Amino acid sequence: MRRTVFNEDHEAFRETVRAFIEAEVVPVYDEWFAAGQAPRDFYYKLGELGIFGINVPEEFGGAGLDTHKFEAVLYEETSRAGVSFGGSGVHVLLALPYIKMLATGDQKKRYLPKFVTGEEMWALAMTEPGTGSDVAGMKTTAKLSEDGTHYVLNGAKTFITGGVHADRVIVCARTSAPSAEDRRFGISLFAVDTKSEGYSIGRKLDKLGLKTSDTAELAFVDVKVPVEDLLGEEGKGFSYLGHNLASERWGIAFGAYAQAAAAIRFAQQYVQERTVFGKPVASFQNTKFELAACQAEVDAAQAVADRALEALDAGELTPAEAASAKLFCTEVAHRVIDRCLQLHGGYGYMNEYPIARLYADNRVNRIYGGTSEIMKSIIAKSMGL
Repeated sequence: MRRTVFNEDHEAFRETVRAFIEAEVVPVYDEWFAAGQAPRDFYYKLGELGIFGINVPEEFGGAGLDTHKFEAVLYEETSRAGVSFGGSGVHVLLALPYIKMLATGDQKKRYLPKFVTGEEMWALAMTEPGTGSDVAGMKTTAKLSEDGTHYVLNGAKTFITGGVHADRVIVCARTSAPSAEDRRFGISLFAVDTKSEGYSIGRKLDKLGLKTSDTAELAFVDVKVPVEDLLGEEGKGFSYLGHNLASERWGIAFGAYAQAAAAIRFAQQYVQERTVFGKPVASFQNTKFELAACQAEVDAAQAVADRALEALDAGELTPAEAASAKLFCTEVAHRVIDRCLQLHGGYGYMNEYPIARLYADNRVNRIYGGTSEIMKSIIAKSMGL
């Protein structure tokens, strides 16, 4: 399908990433899968490759670009190979926008050089046990000390991707109680050093899919956070969180489209190699019709994902458009991956085949970043309903 979203620089980057994946990830991916996470030193390799610095200003060691198109290439290439880069996705897609938007000049000097090299991996901690999508219902607190030098952090977070390997975590906490008029009032963001006393990692969570990304529970007991690690202004955290939701939802949408495209690739290979009743599975009319229907859906999802990417790069992606892209692409991926697994027969249920892992990995796309039901509510509201 003809595309205009990528140029020669993006395609050169694609070749580099594809070769890197074949050399550094594919041969050891089964080990990562069994271990339930990518090894920490792999992130240094991503840093050396320049993956973490694409959107970081040159003065801090990055490439100084302002685009999500290289991230899009990463989504396509990791999906194509049936692998992931562990929990590193949150480092760039979720954490970096907050650093760029909120960090002072001094904070950027402290944070970004180590961010680029992978020396300090970042994660984002919003969700708490029992609150789910209700961010305003968080109970974690950060109280300013009497001498005004630090905050004292207490509480817990869960479902934190990248939480095991993280060296710094952007923690959302209440610095004030919610007001009667506004439950969202009083939330602040902190760049918390995970080596701080009182900071602890609970369980590494055993997920249905995304087995190579480390997802953890976090606990804070009287953790001292220097005032120099407050991100942005105190009490404005909820508005900051909303500011970056569009890019997060675009990422989920584009990743889902890429997974669906990969599923077709895996199914095509399988049905051409697999013989049933003396003929290749690919020769049956049902196989052709199923894959053709899947391809038509993926073509549409690609167009939606590309359009959202262009709008995001232009700074014009609205919350409703991001919600629409996420809803559409994740639902398409759900249908396509399921049908491609069916074409594998019993082998599609075996984890040694990439389609099985893809099926499990894909399921969370309709949950995190806002469930499909929340996406529909956002879209309906934009329609005046």
